[in-house]
Amino acid sequence: MSVGRVTLVGAGPGDPGLLTVRGREALESADLVLYDRLGTAELLRLCRDDAELVSAAKAPGRVAMTQEQINDALVAGAEAGRYVVRLKGGDPFVFGRGGEEVETLVGRGIAVEVVPGITSAIAAPAYAGIPVTHRGVSTSFTVVTGHEDPTKAATQTDWDALARVPGTLVLLMGMGRIEAIRDALIAGGRPPDQPAACIQRGTTPGHRSVRASLRDLPDRIADAGLGPPAIVIIGDVAGLDPDWAWFEQRPLLGRSVVVTRARAQASELTARLRALGAEVIEAPAIRVEALPPTPEVARACEELHEYELVVFTSANGVDGMFDALASHGGDARAFDRGATVVAAGPATAARLARHGLRADIVPERFVAEGVLEALVDEPLEGRRVLIPQAAAARPVLAEGLRARGAEVQTLDLYATRTEPIEVADIDRALTADYLTFTAGSTVRSFVSALGDRAAEAVDGPRVVSIGPITSAAARDAGLVVHAEADPHDIPGL
Repeated sequence: MSVGRVTLVGAGPGDPGLLTVRGREALESADLVLYDRLGTAELLRLCRDDAELVSAAKAPGRVAMTQEQINDALVAGAEAGRYVVRLKGGDPFVFGRGGEEVETLVGRGIAVEVVPGITSAIAAPAYAGIPVTHRGVSTSFTVVTGHEDPTKAATQTDWDALARVPGTLVLLMGMGRIEAIRDALIAGGRPPDQPAACIQRGTTPGHRSVRASLRDLPDRIADAGLGPPAIVIIGDVAGLDPDWAWFEQRPLLGRSVVVTRARAQASELTARLRALGAEVIEAPAIRVEALPPTPEVARACEELHEYELVVFTSANGVDGMFDALASHGGDARAFDRGATVVAAGPATAARLARHGLRADIVPERFVAEGVLEALVDEPLEGRRVLIPQAAAARPVLAEGLRARGAEVQTLDLYATRTEPIEVADIDRALTADYLTFTAGSTVRSFVSALGDRAAEAVDGPRVVSIGPITSAAARDAGLVVHAEADPHDIPGL
């Protein structure tokens, strides 16, 4: 068996969007991933389903694996012919012990690649609006670990020398010794009134910061209840305009929002919420499952050109229809040019456009009743209508069209299935600030997953619904709907 290889990947400071492109490629290809505690949770979703994920987490007073065990696991994985990724918070070579891991691997003749990550030393201040350098204020910055005790004679850190170094001082892992470090720096010559700041969980939804003088910083940290992981900035840059703190101005910073949408479809909502600063808790209550092909589907694909009106009620229906067409050798050209194509909302219309088909009608209300209103002036008597839809879809649309004389064919292409939710995700969901629902099926499946704990949701997070049908399902389940999107789509939500 040929020897595998190891890639050390810097996960960055916590915001999953700061992972490098090369880091993503490595995670997507890995057979084995050994990951750290900080800044890695969201990134593990990039891994293959069959990849082995092993926690190498270290926390104060708790160690999942010692450094020696991590080194041994990396060697063993590579010698077994596997592609191993060591996912490390921040940058592998900035207080990350990456050098020790590379030394071990190279010593065993194993090929190593190092993918740098964005260190919190520059990322956290940037998110707090503090540039570590700024023309006329600071032309250099120094990064130092505070993990050592500055009162010990054996310390390697020369705090007197650091106190005299001009520019910005960035302190990592120093929260447990902040008072002693403050005293050492002031004793070494740093002005007591020099601006300073502390940033907790920088770049993440848990981002919080305080600013004060160097003298007062420990007291401000204590008053604000800040704790690790956090970094400290000491220097005149910490006294620049606090309005530069762009990340701290995001409206949902510090708020948690539960997304119950199917995981494969949650990305747009999740991305929009994160852009507003929210912590997103993905607790998918359903999954979308394509139904096996049926003679009815085959016949509809063959006779598609004979339908005069085709109504798509969801993006899933669009994908299902085009998947069925593709399996029969067809594509958008199968739609007769004289057919009227209806999309029940802009998201459905956008999905049609991706498949090369333009919607002729998009109703103002993105529900079945809205479709019927949009077709009020369309002559329907005797016209053949096709509705690609979910199994067990509401019959309102089909019945309304039949009442006006249309020959309606519904085509069940997919089904929504209840997805089990982990107990830990339920715990987080019930203590979140907001609980979002994008369909009645997500409501029913989520409440079902709660089981005996369903009552906790009534007085728990504020419930936000995408539209009236979903709101009705939530109320039927005993929930209080605090807000309803207008318009009834993901941007509205």
